[in-house]
Amino acid sequence: MTKDKSSGGKFFLGALIGGAVGAVAGLLTAPKSGKETRADIKKKADDTKKAAGKKIEQGKKAAKSWKDDLFTRGKDDEKEAPVAKK
Repeated sequence: MTKDKSSGGKFFLGALIGGAVGAVAGLLTAPKSGKETRADIKKKADDTKKAAGKKIEQGKKAAKSWKDDLFTRGKDDEKEAPVAKK
């Protein structure tokens, strides 16, 4: 059974959206003043922004690593390839 490469990304996106919806629903039904609720929402949004930023940086580092690895492999293959005569 093969696994789709994008299934991890879809799961993460679904979990992120589900978590956000649950957090908002919990905040809106909590017995707090509007000022407290807005402060809670701002804090959750800031936390989510930081977490997303960390994931983006991890993705950038992984992409650069993969690119560098492929570039190195390509150079190695180029050195080993036979030269065509004209």
